[in-house]
Amino acid sequence: MVYLDYNATTPLAPEALETMLPFLHGGYGNPSSIHAAGREARAGIDDAREKLAALLGVKGHEIIFTGGGTEACNLGVLGIARAHLPRGRHLITTATEHHAVLHACQHLLHHEGYELTILPVDASGRVDPQDVARAIRADTTVVSVMHANNETGVLQPIEEISALCRERKVFFHTDAVQTFGKIPVRPAELGAAAVSIAGHKFYGPKGVGALYLRSGIATARTLHGGAQENTRRPGTENVAAIVGMVAAAEKALAAGIADQPRQAALRDRLWAGIQEVEPRAIRNGAADDLSLGNTLNVSFPGVDGEALLIGLDLEGVCVSSGSACMVGSVQPSHVLIAMGVAPAVASSTVRFSLGLATTEADIDHCLRALASVLARQAAFAAA
Repeated sequence: MVYLDYNATTPLAPEALETMLPFLHGGYGNPSSIHAAGREARAGIDDAREKLAALLGVKGHEIIFTGGGTEACNLGVLGIARAHLPRGRHLITTATEHHAVLHACQHLLHHEGYELTILPVDASGRVDPQDVARAIRADTTVVSVMHANNETGVLQPIEEISALCRERKVFFHTDAVQTFGKIPVRPAELGAAAVSIAGHKFYGPKGVGALYLRSGIATARTLHGGAQENTRRPGTENVAAIVGMVAAAEKALAAGIADQPRQAALRDRLWAGIQEVEPRAIRNGAADDLSLGNTLNVSFPGVDGEALLIGLDLEGVCVSSGSACMVGSVQPSHVLIAMGVAPAVASSTVRFSLGLATTEADIDHCLRALASVLARQAAFAAA
């Protein structure tokens, strides 16, 4: 099997599994308990928190462990907006955000009396910082713009946007789920008040994530219950997942970032091969220096995208049509539509995303499989 869907999820790093095992086999105490077993679990969380804080260049108490990237994004948007309601009810985001952000903003719009500005993007998928500046109002509380898009890999001008938000005293949240472990993510350099990450995107376990929240910024709970995570996120912590995520983060920042040039070269090899196989293919997104090195989003006009995915799967190649969170959706990608791609073309799109284990042989196998599947589809269409 050739796996080219790393933006959907990544395999668990051996280092992460090794770190998790003691808390799966024996260290089963509840970290809120005061006895020895509880203290052992609490120590695991405290150690992981300090390690992750060091990797991000922040303070330990600025880290809130969550049940994944979606919860982290919800807490970053809903939590901050609700906690600062007296400042206003206006939010700003972009049309290409992950639904973890878009749907959170739309919930506030439709159910809690907020106003929402959804900014457009250009044909490459990037938002103009000046559009952000023009959209900010006196009652704007939160601006949320993702660091890199999960479907296209396109990087947003985060530093410019965050500077505008700081100047206007608006809270800026960024969804860094797709960037952490691929490129440097340090909140101080990004200028963000809140940053979301998810463990399974950088070789950690699924079902765990974190929100960086700058010291002194209040957030309202999105869940209700106990006083865990300094009263900001109730619920018994998943100790094994937390320590595994942080072990994976250490590896990702050591190896994942360094491997990006290699992955970018493989991506370019793949794109060159696709152009030979199907000259009509269209690459969606920004220039290489404005995109993640591991991501390639390609439309095959006139081709049934779902049939193409199934055909590649039968040939042993795992890819996706876009966000793995939209499985079962028959709608074309909202990201590509926002970029001006025609719905029919958007529906013929495949996302290839590479990782640490991707090899030249994988790319060559993918290209052979793609040629075979496209040839079968063409023959079927002509019959």
